Amino acid sequence: MTIHLHDIGGEHSLTLDADGLAADAAVVAAGHEPNGYFWEGLVRFAWPDIAEHVDFDSEAGIFCAVGSSSDLARLKTAVESVITSPETVRDIIARAEASGFDFDD
Repeated sequence: MTIHLHDIGGEHSLTLDADGLAADAAVVAAGHEPNGYFWEGLVRFAWPDIAEHVDFDSEAGIFCAVGSSSDLARLKTAVESVITSPETVRDIIARAEASGFDFDD
């Protein structure tokens, strides 16, 4: 699995290797770069109720969120349902773009 929950010294983080995901082709077809910054934007748009409770430390090759174990567990479940579904990613991108959201990828 490309999503990992970490607990290092009491700090909880969730990472996603942003490479070789099933949804990558859908992201590229929509004109975006399937990198950590894109996935951060997708999370901010699709799950703002979770995003407001975590901090992000994404990079080009990795999505990273830092927060409580419960918020990160909810985020992991949400993201897992999307990274394997190009159709869901296309839908989220379309809704985000229609609302004027900028992925900043």
